Amino acid sequence: MQPNKILNAKLAGALATLGHTDVVLVTDAGFPIPKDANIVDLGLTAGTVDVLEILRVLRQHMFVEEVRFAPEVKTEYPALYKDVQEIYTGSGAEFIPAPHEELIAEWAPKAKVVIRSGSLTAWANFALVASTDPYAWFRDDEPVEPLPLYKERRRRIETNEVPDFKTV
Repeated sequence: MQPNKILNAKLAGALATLGHTDVVLVTDAGFPIPKDANIVDLGLTAGTVDVLEILRVLRQHMFVEEVRFAPEVKTEYPALYKDVQEIYTGSGAEFIPAPHEELIAEWAPKAKVVIRSGSLTAWANFALVASTDPYAWFRDDEPVEPLPLYKERRRRIETNEVPDFKTV
C-alpha cells in the first residue's frame, strides 16, 4: 500500500489518463449515467461514500480549472456550497453554474470518467474540468511569458481566493 494514495485501482488509473480540459463528473447516487461511460462506482450504501469526501480526495490528486454545478446548490443548500468552496479555496478553480439538465445532456456524455457517490443530496453533481499545473508550465527560468489564463490561476492560488459563481 502507498500512504496517502488512492487505493481504488480503477480511479487511480482513470486520473492518470487525464489531460488538460478532460472532464471528471462526480455524481450523487441517482444521477443518470450514460450507458457507455467510464464509471468508477464508489457508492457503497445510501450516504456512503459521500460526494464531498470524493471531491476532497480529488482536490489532492488533480488540478482543476473549472467546477461546474447547479446554481441551486448555492441557493438551496448553502452548507453544501460552503463545503465545496472550502475544498476549492486556493486551488485556482473557477465555479461556473451549470443547470442539472446541462450536466446530464452536455457534461455527462463528454466526461472521461464518471465517479458515482452514494450521496443522497439533491444537485450534488459536479463536472470538474482538468487543468495542468500552472507553475510547471511557463517557468520563471524560461523566456516564454505565461498565458493570461495561467497568470490568473496563479493569482487565485497565491491569494488563496475563495471561489464563487462566476457572473456573466
